[in-house]
Amino acid sequence: MTGAAWNLLLGVAWVVLTGDFSGGSLLAGLVFGYLALALIQPQVPALAGYAQRLPRLVRFIGFFLKELVAANLKVAYDIVTPPWYMTPGVIAMPLKARTEFEIAFVANLISLTPGTLSLDVSDDRQVLYIHAMFLDDEPALRRSLAELERRALALFH
Repeated sequence: MTGAAWNLLLGVAWVVLTGDFSGGSLLAGLVFGYLALALIQPQVPALAGYAQRLPRLVRFIGFFLKELVAANLKVAYDIVTPPWYMTPGVIAMPLKARTEFEIAFVANLISLTPGTLSLDVSDDRQVLYIHAMFLDDEPALRRSLAELERRALALFH
């Protein structure tokens, strides 16, 4: 979190020093601040791993958008074709997420994807119960959800 605070501070400093109080100027300041922090990261232990977070975030957003579009198309196809192909069911997915924030983040990502809905978390916070619209290939669904969780958790570590 220290890196993000420093990056924001450098972005605001850029805006103040240039005298251009626009969104584009702030974005430029944030980019230049990110590059500066990436350059000094090896010398400052508090910034360890900061430069690697942005590429991970961009890859995750691309991955999630691809999954979101694919899920929307699958649900839309099932709706517009007369014989419905859905085979709904509930699965119990073991969680690698440990903190409440991580669990909530993963559960919300799953619920945002059409065709899946997070129902509950076990009392010991080890299992997430998920309702799936298409449970015809449960191992593939489990792999897909595990990959989503793995990529989501990589954003925080």
